[in-house]
Amino acid sequence: MSKDPSQLRNEILNLVKEYQSVKFAKKPFVPGETPVRYAGRVFDEKEMMSLVDSCLDFWLTAGRFAEEFESELAAFLDLEYAMLVNSGSSANLCAFTAMTSHLLGDKRLKPGDEVISVAAGFPTTVNPIIQNGMIPVFVDVDLGTYNVNVDQLQKAIGPKTKAIFLAHTLGNPYNLDAIMKIVKEKDLWLIEDCCDALGSMYDGKKLGTFGHVASFSFYPAHHITMGEGGAVATNDELIARAVKSFRDWGRDCYCNGGENNTCGKRFTGKYGDLPVGYDHKYVYSHIGYNLKVTDMQAAIGVEQLKKLPEFCAKRRNNFKLWAECFKKWEDKFILPFATEKGDPAWFAYPVTVKENAGFSRTGLTNFLDMNKIETRNLFAGNMLKQPAYLDIQKRVVSNLVNTDLIMNNTFFLGTFPGLTEEQIKYTGDVIEKFLATKQG
Repeated sequence: MSKDPSQLRNEILNLVKEYQSVKFAKKPFVPGETPVRYAGRVFDEKEMMSLVDSCLDFWLTAGRFAEEFESELAAFLDLEYAMLVNSGSSANLCAFTAMTSHLLGDKRLKPGDEVISVAAGFPTTVNPIIQNGMIPVFVDVDLGTYNVNVDQLQKAIGPKTKAIFLAHTLGNPYNLDAIMKIVKEKDLWLIEDCCDALGSMYDGKKLGTFGHVASFSFYPAHHITMGEGGAVATNDELIARAVKSFRDWGRDCYCNGGENNTCGKRFTGKYGDLPVGYDHKYVYSHIGYNLKVTDMQAAIGVEQLKKLPEFCAKRRNNFKLWAECFKKWEDKFILPFATEKGDPAWFAYPVTVKENAGFSRTGLTNFLDMNKIETRNLFAGNMLKQPAYLDIQKRVVSNLVNTDLIMNNTFFLGTFPGLTEEQIKYTGDVIEKFLATKQG
């Protein structure tokens, strides 16, 4: 007698659970042999079972899991709309490009407009500004928080300034009281890059809920992961429509996959110079992309999102452990701290080697690497020194002295939930050993 599909599915999922427990069984930490990662995937059998569950549907594009994830993410953020895309960089592209939509009328961004950002960050916060034919305006950041210098931001605003596009650096909120005041007084758009900041708070409110639109990333290094994946979130219906259109080839239709005629006007509308009644599914109102996510990625994300509060708590605790470790070396390093009113779910623990420390960042990070401890620089350092950005059209407001110091002297260690207190203590011992060789 043949088994029915639901019975087979249950058997498969039970085997997946068993496989996960064997394949990914936790191994003891061996100092000097086990790598101390700066980031990594943290998951259990639930993610693997959800992934396989979605595969068994063989609904390969966005489907039931994507809808569930979008709904749960919007609820977590207390926002009306959350839209999945295939990466955090795509989220930045869709979020920013939505600001150029005709749906926004006279307020939409146009080529030649200026957008304030920083050079001490990740390239895909700045790239959409350039890709949309606008002018990035660069200001310096503050050491310790590694966020935009608000005084310089204020001075950078000119007659062509129309938006501010900034990341909350490594999950640390920028000064949203000051920036939101500027946004309202100058009638600017604010695009919040929260790719490193899912779950971080400012004044008791989640990041991503202050600006007009926000982006998130679900790359393995981030707060939750789908492998690749990202999302755009907003409370603005018109921005949400624009995001979906740019994500979905630029089409005007907003039916979900597998749905038809939800607007009731599929064959009756008049669009552009098309004939009356042209199929709305093939009407394109924006110059768009295909940046959709798969349901298999979303299936992982559904389970990861349930773990987010626990993950954020572990990141905060790991940051605290690093702070306790580094406190005795304040004469050697500039140590990080949260922005006033900020409660970061830290992406990492950034430190800057002081100019008079007696050693270089490279000397220390190379020593850590030899001892199986991963570090990373603060992304692009000074982005304007990177090959791709040497000749871009831009306006630079200051000499970016802190940005250059970050380029030369800053690195970060991990805070991700898979990092253990034992690994942090081992890292501290290795740094102590390194510093002992630099005495006298």
